[in-house]
Amino acid sequence: MMIKEDNKERIKEFFDLTDQSHKIRGYRKPVLVYDIYNDKVRYSLWEEELLNRYGLKNVDGWDYTEDAIFCPDWMQDEEDEDDFDDLDEDDL
Repeated sequence: MMIKEDNKERIKEFFDLTDQSHKIRGYRKPVLVYDIYNDKVRYSLWEEELLNRYGLKNVDGWDYTEDAIFCPDWMQDEEDEDDFDDLDEDDL
């Protein structure tokens, strides 16, 4: 299932990094819908009302693809950060 991001500042940050910041101007309440597959971020921009009507689980495609290395850290898999929570001080 795709991941949604409705924080406008994060969406702006993402599009600034991808040189597509002009894309969000036409949206009242933009929602970035994305997934990461094989080090690529596949994404689309939705209007919040439309996404709420159809549901995130029904999104099965994307409009654009970017290399994950050029995307913000918050898009990366959060599991990597949690791995350090299980370590003792002696392990570090």
